[in-house]
Amino acid sequence: MADMIVRNARISTLDRDNPSATALAVAGGNLLAIADDATVMAHATAGTRIIDAGGRRLIPGLNDSHLHLIRGGLNYNLELRWDGVRTLADAMAMLEAQVARTPAPQWVRVVGGFSEHQFAEKRLPTLRELNEAAPETPVFILHLYDRALLNRAALRAVGYTKDSPDPPGGRLERDQAGNPTGLLLAKPNALILYATLAMGPKLPPEFQLNSTRHFMRELNRLGITSVIDAGGGFQNYPEDYEIIQKLHADGELTVRIAYNLFTQKKGGELADFDKWSRMLKPLQGDGMLRHNGAGEMLVFSAADFEDFREPRPELPQGMEGELEDVVRLLAQRRWPFRIHATYDESISRVLDVYEKVNREVPFDGLHWFIDHAETISERNIERVRALRGGIAIQHRMAYQGEYFAELYGSVATRNTPPVRKMLDAGVPVGAGTDATRVASYNPWVALYWLVTGRTVGGLSMYGDDNRLEREDALRLYTHGSAWFSHEQDRKGLLKVGQYADFALLSSDFLRVPEEAIKDITSVLTVVGGKVVHGSDDFGPLAPALPRPMPDWSPVNRFGGYQGGTQAQARAVFAQAQRHSHSHGTSCAVHGYGKDHAAHHPTPGGGLRDFWGALGCLCYAF
Repeated sequence: MADMIVRNARISTLDRDNPSATALAVAGGNLLAIADDATVMAHATAGTRIIDAGGRRLIPGLNDSHLHLIRGGLNYNLELRWDGVRTLADAMAMLEAQVARTPAPQWVRVVGGFSEHQFAEKRLPTLRELNEAAPETPVFILHLYDRALLNRAALRAVGYTKDSPDPPGGRLERDQAGNPTGLLLAKPNALILYATLAMGPKLPPEFQLNSTRHFMRELNRLGITSVIDAGGGFQNYPEDYEIIQKLHADGELTVRIAYNLFTQKKGGELADFDKWSRMLKPLQGDGMLRHNGAGEMLVFSAADFEDFREPRPELPQGMEGELEDVVRLLAQRRWPFRIHATYDESISRVLDVYEKVNREVPFDGLHWFIDHAETISERNIERVRALRGGIAIQHRMAYQGEYFAELYGSVATRNTPPVRKMLDAGVPVGAGTDATRVASYNPWVALYWLVTGRTVGGLSMYGDDNRLEREDALRLYTHGSAWFSHEQDRKGLLKVGQYADFALLSSDFLRVPEEAIKDITSVLTVVGGKVVHGSDDFGPLAPALPRPMPDWSPVNRFGGYQGGTQAQARAVFAQAQRHSHSHGTSCAVHGYGKDHAAHHPTPGGGLRDFWGALGCLCYAF
């Protein structure tokens, strides 16, 4: 009999044999029944929790096929999010309020998830504005993967001076006297951006546990029940997976995670995957936390960086041999794999390698896929289909479309990426965000992009031939993504026997005006039959969550994605400003002392010492 029944709902099952219903029943973490109210209520007992959905739209839980949850969770409580903020004025009000509350030697950091084009002002803050807003507290603002802005206090904290060298592929912009201004540019890779970010203070393990729980709850608030984690730079296995493993062991995961392992050292890629593939069996784990294979970095020489303000990078000669060795090993050991590839030219060379290896060691149904594929050609889509691979797309163009159009023109932009052609070819396609740095984690912005073809700044990129109907877009974010973790038979549809993962929406995705899609949230999110988030009338059903740690965390004042109307957003900012001095003598405005980050030295004796101290040369993705 049923543990839970949700009735009086408008259910989009995405199951073509049973496309709609008004009620569902859950037993043992799976779906027991899905039909009309009377049929489903027959499964009720005295102990069944019965929830009246109030006529709201109910959908399968959303599944992001490319999100850096594990890395993002470790830092979520440290970061002020500008995701969804509509004006630069409001963003700066948030910043000033957070500066006033942040104690030394901590920084205020805005780490991606937004685009200058989303602001009504269509610009970033100036360095002068940052220095006026924060004369003493270090401020670091990452904009996509093209630039970072540091105020003078942050420059002092990281030790950038006139004598600091530019790193390979990056630039410290300087004034006429040669002093760094605070603008860091990716030219064309992001080493300088994330190496600088890595110098900031870290949270201790207890706080990282708390931070990851809050990030998962934020994802639950948006209707996300599953993600495929794409690894990342500075994310070593198994050391940097200890926090997520402990949360899993303690039963505190509220998002299902399938994780890929990302090689960490140029020249050591084959050794990494040889070691890891001896430690982990393919797809080892359970329904809440499981291994998902290799990538998105397989070899550093195959990674084409996606700064659409810069010309397309040419992959180095010799890439093919390095990639071939790794892919052959993975195919022999039956490890699935994914690879970061932005441009068609890169994808052509990657597929040459895959076809060669497949002739020698058949992939034979092994799930492999390309991430991003913004400019993939029809010919290469067909090659992916022939090798039985997939393509994971993300809404990076929603944040960078203006830059791409300026560099390549509106005609090329119309099919970047060519989502409809991928689907017409019969290739598995999964949707995602590539959050948290290059884009926001909000799935509703991605769904808005798929449906409307517009950027967050309002640029119309696609015609009718490359936009999706709403239900088709939703399918990519649910059952479509499930293929990429070998779970298409367990999740993504509301169907008897599948996981009881679903979300009850604040507004009806299938009916609201297009511009309202971006502000949809979930009022009730369920994972494996357990309520993991509730708001409005459903708030009492949700389990309690400890307060974000530390107390001065931006999450305590602003939360995460800043959706809703301008009036709602400004009310949040006003409340934050009223409480901005509540932390007492540790206020950044009232004094620092010797522990301030600006007094901490950074090695700078030479190019090797300076950049070698900051970590490896891997991309951040």
